[in-house]
Amino acid sequence: MLTANARLRRSEEFRAVMRGGVRAGRRRLVLHALADFGEHTKAGLVVSKAVGNSVVRHRVSRRLRHLLASRLGTLPAGSALVVRALPAAATATSAELGSDLDAALRRLSLSPSARQDNGPAV
Repeated sequence: MLTANARLRRSEEFRAVMRGGVRAGRRRLVLHALADFGEHTKAGLVVSKAVGNSVVRHRVSRRLRHLLASRLGTLPAGSALVVRALPAAATATSAELGSDLDAALRRLSLSPSARQDNGPAV
């Protein structure tokens, strides 16, 4: 579970990250990231009706929230993420979603191993 100060809540926050940050797309999700967002590292999820009915959307949300919670502490302080699920996320396992999330984090140089190699890209 994401703590209250680790969540993006307002539409303005989501809009700022999605329009002002960088993005990395994968088969099942798109990751938007913005550096220097504030004091705390924050994350938010976007799972639209294109992903599936409410049961499917909530399952995808729970899986992504769990994956984000375990990775949030490794991200640079003050960064903000928005994970946008694509329709292929509906049939994906947690391992596949985690793999896509890790690949997107590496692509944006936000994973710890990627930051050691070439520094933050955000």
